[in-house]
Amino acid sequence: MPKEGQPGDVNFMTVAEVAAIMRVSKMTVYRLVHSGELPAVRVGRSFRVPEDAVSDYLKQSYMGTA
Repeated sequence: MPKEGQPGDVNFMTVAEVAAIMRVSKMTVYRLVHSGELPAVRVGRSFRVPEDAVSDYLKQSYMGTA
């Protein structure tokens, strides 16, 4: 059983998966990653975005428009 805070308890998503969930283009996701608005990890030549980061970003965006 992984302890809290270990890398094993983080689920990562590809840029394409994030784009599909957010219903935006992959380029928009890349812009968010490069600007620092959406945290990501570089794996080789691609990026992986933590699931929690996507959820947090969407919640923050939603709350900001209310």
